[in-house]
Amino acid sequence: MKRQLFWLSQEEWDRIEPYLPQGRRGARRVDDRRVISGIIHMLKTGARWRDCPPEYGPYTTIYNRFNRWSKQGVWEDVFYALSGSSGVISTTAVDSTHVKAHRSAAGAKGDFEHAIGRSRGGRTTKVHALSDASGRPIAFTLTAGQAHDLVGVAPLLARVPTPRQLIADRAYDAKKLRDWLAERGCQAVIPPNPTRKHPHAWDRTAYKSRNLIERMFCRLKDFRRIATRYDKRADTFLSAVYIAATIIWWLN
Repeated sequence: MKRQLFWLSQEEWDRIEPYLPQGRRGARRVDDRRVISGIIHMLKTGARWRDCPPEYGPYTTIYNRFNRWSKQGVWEDVFYALSGSSGVISTTAVDSTHVKAHRSAAGAKGDFEHAIGRSRGGRTTKVHALSDASGRPIAFTLTAGQAHDLVGVAPLLARVPTPRQLIADRAYDAKKLRDWLAERGCQAVIPPNPTRKHPHAWDRTAYKSRNLIERMFCRLKDFRRIATRYDKRADTFLSAVYIAATIIWWLN
């Protein structure tokens, strides 16, 4: 049976190539398009790097490129360049999802610093995201799995201009966040916590579109190395998230 390999199309390559490192000193780099196609294939399948199909070249080249560009922030830069997150944003939604950390993710110094937490559910990482009105991700951050959802909000909002409307579930119902948004002219569409004595009004119609960010996380986890975390370092796992999001939403 012929293996199903992933290859970047010419149109996709034309979109991504301008944002890759150019003109660096050293030995001539092997074919970037082939290597990046190999990286994406490995993220989709969830296989070990050493099991990378030979059609992409040596697995060490595939992994080393992914690892080196993760440290340099290349994948992050590509994502934010293509997502256009610096422009005016009308409506956003914020949410998070848990990702189980595989035993191979253990071993890095300081698990909490690498966004791996311990709870009754085991070792987990929490991926926080902002999505636009169409349900496309525009910002990501990581925390340890036991961290509260509010912990990830500030880093996310720091990456994009303040939106005109922010949709979130009741886990984000905090006075500090509401006041911060109100000061910047952003409407908070957040249901009140049931424990509030004086529940505030909220736009129920606008809140219905929050399902888009839930669906976004489902699509993101179609990449098996996102659905389960195998990476020890937070920067490499977050880079995998950036790459998957770029391929799914921002190259077409």
